[in-house]
Amino acid sequence: MKKSIWILLGIVAIIVLWAVSANNKMITKQENATSKWGNVQADYQRRKDLVEQAINIVKGAGNYESSTLEKVIQARNNAPQLDANDLSEENIAKFQAAYDKMAQEMTRAINVTVERYPELTATKNYQEFQTQVEGCENRINVSRKAFNDAVRDYNTTIRRFPNSVIAGMFGHEKMGYFQASEGADQAPSTEALL
Repeated sequence: MKKSIWILLGIVAIIVLWAVSANNKMITKQENATSKWGNVQADYQRRKDLVEQAINIVKGAGNYESSTLEKVIQARNNAPQLDANDLSEENIAKFQAAYDKMAQEMTRAINVTVERYPELTATKNYQEFQTQVEGCENRINVSRKAFNDAVRDYNTTIRRFPNSVIAGMFGHEKMGYFQASEGADQAPSTEALL
């Protein structure tokens, strides 16, 4: 009788240790994805900061339509922050839509400014700004891909059996991915920017 109790206790101990180990693995993967989300937010913040430069470039270009400038400023001010504890697909889509709108307004303002003031493109500040915007967009793409990779790893881990049982017990929920913006599969029209 004693031997069977020890065997039973040994089996229970192994199951408990496995469950703790599996939960810790899920937490590590979740934290990795959350960390990658922080990188995405940092890159979006950089883009938001570049809007400040765009505003100064636009203001410096001379008499400029205040309505366009106001749209850029409003888009910058409306750019949201997203809680890393609620990375659902819906919240990520809202976040992305707000930042896409800000980028569109910034692009529109700069393109109109350049068309009205062609001498602006020859200035060193504007050329540096263009390089920074391009680098910023590249960093955003790299960060979003790293985030999606980390989310895929986490989601795969929590959905596989027997991890799915442990994930359910400890409240691990599926995280959302960044998706392409609507219409991203089609090249933008330059006429829409003017």
